[in-house]
Amino acid sequence: MKILANDGISASGIEALEKAGHEVQTTKVAQEQLASYINENNIDVLLVRSATKVRKDIIDACDNLKMIGRGGVGMDNIDVEYARSKGKFVFNTPAASSRSVAELVFAHLLGGVRFLHDSNRQMPLEGESRFKDLKKAYSKGTELMGKTIGIIGFGRIGQEVAKMAIGLGMNVVPYNRGDIDEFSIELDFFDGQKVTFNIPNSTMEDVLSKSDFITLHVPGGDGQPVIGEKEIAKMKDGAAIVNTARGGVVNEEELAKALEEEKLSFAALDVFTDEPTPPVKLLMMPQLSLTPHIGGSTEEAQDRIGLELAEIIISKA
Repeated sequence: MKILANDGISASGIEALEKAGHEVQTTKVAQEQLASYINENNIDVLLVRSATKVRKDIIDACDNLKMIGRGGVGMDNIDVEYARSKGKFVFNTPAASSRSVAELVFAHLLGGVRFLHDSNRQMPLEGESRFKDLKKAYSKGTELMGKTIGIIGFGRIGQEVAKMAIGLGMNVVPYNRGDIDEFSIELDFFDGQKVTFNIPNSTMEDVLSKSDFITLHVPGGDGQPVIGEKEIAKMKDGAAIVNTARGGVVNEEELAKALEEEKLSFAALDVFTDEPTPPVKLLMMPQLSLTPHIGGSTEEAQDRIGLELAEIIISKA
């Protein structure tokens, strides 16, 4: 089969596919030219990540397209049900990047409680002339140990976050929709030991009112933020929010307001409502730790994603 990895694929994924007799193309095709390229080159499988959108127009225009794969967790950039109704096999790799996203959450949290996001801006500018002033300003950090982390959305990524939080000595308060009363979380250690923790599912109200830090791991797509003005008002004074899920699940205007009014101590965003052009106001806020949608973008995750995509295609070919 002919495979177009329009947003790229790891070398290990390409190697596995080519070894199985498939042709892999990694040409980056512009969104408006994608349907024509697929048809002109007789593409059987389209692989995407976040950048490429696979909507009804492409699905309708590409009758010969057999599979659509998303390297990553969510599939909100694909009209999944419509594609399946047209006989396309649609799949993703939900587990491959969980560890990477969870580690980014803690990169932001550890940086936030020690002001690294702002210190790294100010030290190059004023470190030589105002060293003592900056030392005083950034000497009021806190530790994560003993604090409570609220996790909204307790799937693969949320549970990976919980494992790291437990390792740091944090109290974990998860909220996940559904009928699950309790989650069993198993930690694997370097020497082969395993420890299981049973964590009860909480309510949204408990997460908001009890958490020192809240991290979100929910799908977007319904247009309604999970965290807005009402939810922020219920949070502890001085709490913090991390969003590595989807742009729009946190109301960015209300978040900025809460930071300006010091209701929240800091926040971290890896995703934005208006990607790839987030508002300058957010980018300039000293209380915000920012990354450009890189949650699953580690070499290890990309390698796992590429291999998992290849395994699925090979099994279905």
